[in-house]
Amino acid sequence: MHRRRSKGMVAAVVATSVVLVSLGAVTPATAASQKTLPEQLTAKVTTDGVYRHLRAFQRIADTNGGNRAAGTSGYQKSVDYVVNALTRAGFNVSTPEFSYSSTTVKTAQATFDGTVYPVGVLTGSGNSAPGGTQAKLSIAAANGCAAQDYPASVQNSIVLIQRGACNFSQKRDLATAAGAVGAVIYNNVPGSFSGTLGSAQVSGIPVAAISQAEGEAASAKPGSQVSLDIQIEEKQVVTQNVIAETRTGRVDNVVMAGAHLDGVPAGPGMNDNGSGSAALLETALQLGGSPKTENAVRFAWWGAEELGLLGSFDYVGNLTFEQQLDIALYMNFDMIGSPNAGYFVNGDNPDPNAQEPLGSKSIAKVFADYMQSAKGVVPEKGPLGGGTDHVPFARAGIASAGLFTGVNNLMSEEQAKKWGGQANQPYDPNYHQRGDNLNNINRTAIGVNSSTMAWGVGTFAMDTAEVNGIPPREQRANAQRSLMRSPGGAEAFPVNDPSRGRTPVS
Repeated sequence: MHRRRSKGMVAAVVATSVVLVSLGAVTPATAASQKTLPEQLTAKVTTDGVYRHLRAFQRIADTNGGNRAAGTSGYQKSVDYVVNALTRAGFNVSTPEFSYSSTTVKTAQATFDGTVYPVGVLTGSGNSAPGGTQAKLSIAAANGCAAQDYPASVQNSIVLIQRGACNFSQKRDLATAAGAVGAVIYNNVPGSFSGTLGSAQVSGIPVAAISQAEGEAASAKPGSQVSLDIQIEEKQVVTQNVIAETRTGRVDNVVMAGAHLDGVPAGPGMNDNGSGSAALLETALQLGGSPKTENAVRFAWWGAEELGLLGSFDYVGNLTFEQQLDIALYMNFDMIGSPNAGYFVNGDNPDPNAQEPLGSKSIAKVFADYMQSAKGVVPEKGPLGGGTDHVPFARAGIASAGLFTGVNNLMSEEQAKKWGGQANQPYDPNYHQRGDNLNNINRTAIGVNSSTMAWGVGTFAMDTAEVNGIPPREQRANAQRSLMRSPGGAEAFPVNDPSRGRTPVS
């Protein structure tokens, strides 16, 4: 039976509801809304959500030649996947194009005393003469890192140089200055190796890489006739970055977060850098295209990072100085799921004379404090370094920091005790290898770093005062109200004062 309520009963119910609200009765929806944006975002960004994107990247690689390297269908499919997801989430999405020089090695071999060895080619090597460059073999002293390491016999020779102590381009330049017509660099540890001369363009003398055993055997025969045959085909490739920006927040104080989307040709590139790309995508999707934020948030997935940070350099290089000033800070996420994970926060250089951009330490502190307090992980803070996409931002003076779990160098015993890893083993034994697949991802590390990323994005989306001195709107409003309530406050800036905002001239 349906009973009718009297007016008095209805009034009593309403009054009771008002009392409950005034006493702070909290529904689940109300409780969620009372959380800060960083708290909301870290709750929404889950390891399962990140793994869904990692599975997508793995399947894209599996169905596109086994990799997602720049200039391949695997990279383009990765771009399409990210763009479609961001568009559905309501972001302003763009895919600015840039071009670069791509190389394909057609021939790579060296002949020592009639024995032909296949060799590695260092990226940026020049071509040999058609059919190979023939010359006598000379030997550089020490590691070939100083002019005196190249004797007169290097003139018109192919010089053999041991790896180590300085970068490959320095060895190449010194060999060229000494008159060498080619260079062969051999490993200083067992096995073969690969590397770059610092540019993707084919230029200079041909430079090859051989194993330690092959190099030591060749070094016993100075003056013997050798041939170095390196033939590289070069072409221009057009590719894309992906840029997505919220439709809300200040556009003159933009918070940027980025990760490189491309991998290397050797494998699927799940840790390097599907891990950073997947976590960044999940963070963006959970934030949404029109969040209630103080500052606009701009997410970036960079192309051709593995070829020399090409996408991020092109992006920053095409911004005017005023557009660069609109960027409050940049956060970078490159390799955050290494199987034997270290926990590193880049952007806090202990050297007081370091030239890292002002505000970088403040970003690093937000990351490190959250990781320790919320996740119980004590990270190691260090300098930015020069190997990933924060470089062009830092060079432009933009405060920068990032998260990182390590490449193929070894974890120390102290770190293993602190983080629960394996001492004297690489952080990522599959770095730049075929084995960098979904099984190469450390789920715990992804969880820790994804949450830390979400916390950082949510924090700075609301407040960058610690980085660049710009407080959030509410804080500015409170300060203004306080000023207006103070004695003489209303008169301090009279509305019709023609000198308002100007510095008095004495």
